[in-house]
Amino acid sequence: MLMKSYTLVLKLLISYLAITICWVNTMAFAAPTRPNPELAKVCPVGMAYIPGGSFTMGSGSAEFTEEGIVKDVTVSSFCIDQHEMTNGEFAQFIAATGYKTVAERPLSPEQFPDLAEDERAAGSVVFQPPEEGIQQIAYMSWWHWVPGANWQHPFGPESSIADKDNHPVVHIAYEDALAYAEWVGKQLPTEAQWEYAARGGSEQSTELNGEDYSPKKANTWQGMFPFFNTKADGYLGTAPVASFPPNDYGLYDMTGNVWEWTADWYRVGRQGMAHSKNPQGPDQAVSFDPKKPVEGASHVIKGGSHLCAKNYCSRYRPEARESQTPDTGTTHIGFRLAKDLV
Repeated sequence: MLMKSYTLVLKLLISYLAITICWVNTMAFAAPTRPNPELAKVCPVGMAYIPGGSFTMGSGSAEFTEEGIVKDVTVSSFCIDQHEMTNGEFAQFIAATGYKTVAERPLSPEQFPDLAEDERAAGSVVFQPPEEGIQQIAYMSWWHWVPGANWQHPFGPESSIADKDNHPVVHIAYEDALAYAEWVGKQLPTEAQWEYAARGGSEQSTELNGEDYSPKKANTWQGMFPFFNTKADGYLGTAPVASFPPNDYGLYDMTGNVWEWTADWYRVGRQGMAHSKNPQGPDQAVSFDPKKPVEGASHVIKGGSHLCAKNYCSRYRPEARESQTPDTGTTHIGFRLAKDLV
């Protein structure tokens, strides 16, 4: 009798142990990967360590078909800037190198042969809200080419970045971001790296909607774009970096504030990226955006900006993406950099 009781208890213990191991393994698989503080020391100051892994890119959104799901994308461990590049940091680069941004150079007569000399003056694209009282305007008419607009003068020659050293630098063309990256020995993140880091170790979408759509979450447009911004988050334009809570990887402003360049050329689909490791995106030759056919090849930008609202843009999610021609900067495009560890 004693032997039978012992055998029964042993079987129950083995069964319980098996169930426990299964539960622990399941929990370990489901739990988001978190950075190891010791491994984080391999990253330069100001960068976060992102542990490599596999994830599902994109979303199944019927509204944003360009975000189509791409399964089993693997990225190796890498480092990424904790926040967007600031005016102060970019000013150090300019002081050290004398570099002139694309917006500070006159337009090329070879590229724009039909423009008169005065029409090729240096400048950039600036967001200008409609005048008060106007309730209907043409789509995209809030963007204006402004001579003299550049990273130091975001809204034109009379504007300034005084007291905004900790705001993200804007009016940055792709070439400008590459020049800075070369100077500091880093590179622009791929779209896969950027999205993987933005998710903060989660497979779930972090779309700001319902109760989560809060001015305490990110710097986006509160109100009816482009007519009225309540400034419920405290900012009408860009906000100082790290003004809002970080994600679980310690990264700030992966949602809102300014769009960020990635290394990838843009196309609507992501052919060939499923079940791949460290994908680099398509070749320039096949890059296009059918919504902007006259613009030619474009790069992927990610993260949305302070101009994204519920009624316009709605791309303040890790899986969201947009295209931008490499020679164009605006008042809401900046960048952050990555550093490979392999």
